[in-house]
Amino acid sequence: MMPLFQLSTRIYDEEILLVKKAMTELETICNIKEGYQISDPFTKAGWTFFNLKITMEMASIIEKSGIMDGALGYKIGEQLKNFLGHFLESKGSQVRIRQINY
Repeated sequence: MMPLFQLSTRIYDEEILLVKKAMTELETICNIKEGYQISDPFTKAGWTFFNLKITMEMASIIEKSGIMDGALGYKIGEQLKNFLGHFLESKGSQVRIRQINY
């Protein structure tokens, strides 16, 4: 099962470009192709939500490579969520991230 995260924003058109650029950069760091998928967005109460799926291969590389060191959380899924949130933020994104499944 692929780790799944829900991202939310009020400015989808700008944020989706930042998220895709950041995730492409993370693929390059992990030396992997097609390491993530982004679902179609849906809007509710002024927010736009979309899901981000990470392949198990990419998640494994992130966990084992050490780039996730320092990410807070007791469980690996929580650490991955925090790592992704900080990584996206460091690339200019202001999306909110929530772990759905790991």
